[in-house]
Amino acid sequence: MKFASTASYVAPPDLIVAVNAAVALERPLLVKGEPGTGKTELARQVAESLGLPLVEWHVKSTTRAHQGLYEYDAVSRLRDSQLGDERVHDVRNYIRRGKLWQAFEAEGKVVLLIDEIDKADIEFPNDLLQELDRMEFHVYETGETVRARHRPVVIITSNNEKELPDAFLRRCFFHYIRFPDPEVMKAIVEVHFPGIRDALLTSALTRFYEIRETPGLKKKPSTSEVLDWLKLLLAEDLAPEDLRHDGRNLLPKLHGALLKNEQDVHLFERLAFAARAGR
Repeated sequence: MKFASTASYVAPPDLIVAVNAAVALERPLLVKGEPGTGKTELARQVAESLGLPLVEWHVKSTTRAHQGLYEYDAVSRLRDSQLGDERVHDVRNYIRRGKLWQAFEAEGKVVLLIDEIDKADIEFPNDLLQELDRMEFHVYETGETVRARHRPVVIITSNNEKELPDAFLRRCFFHYIRFPDPEVMKAIVEVHFPGIRDALLTSALTRFYEIRETPGLKKKPSTSEVLDWLKLLLAEDLAPEDLRHDGRNLLPKLHGALLKNEQDVHLFERLAFAARAGR
């Protein structure tokens, strides 16, 4: 199985190498990068490229590692015992299978996405070490051991909000998705907006990268945000001339798609004021 770019996803050569290396090594692929650089979408595109089903586990701050294996619903069992329900005699009726269990018991190979692992508690990655390494876990309530029928392709994403344990990192193949350069970004845009006018695209991307490189910017706009911005530009039928800035207003047209906090909006307002004052 070899991963490659798909009709809707432009993968740089180093990312293609990383995915295929992780598949060959049968190691989880740990993907880091700025928010909005397509880390989650990567798993979906890997599944499409390899022709495999996708199992998605989206981690939240309250998610516990054991939930990925299974959960035992003791409350429902107690209630059923009080009501005299016959289901109570089989504990399996109260075991809820998690995403890892679903991936392990699948009839064929699947892609397992563990999305934004750094959102959870610091111990979360360590609690999954053995399960991801051995591809099995024990169900204490039933006494059974669940083993993967086919080792899944595991893709783990992180926004680098907290450091991951060394023991966990040793078991992963790591790749950092660098922010696309203008040429790669142009290819990405053309996938989403085929036939976009070259003059408009050139002006928009020039303006976009100027914004990203502005010193003092709190949140740099991402790939997903420039795609939203271009969608609005096309909907408003703006011309390349409409995107050029002057000293009076450095904010781009429809800037709400790119700048997502008031500090960055005020930064451009101050820069425009300083430019006018310096004339």
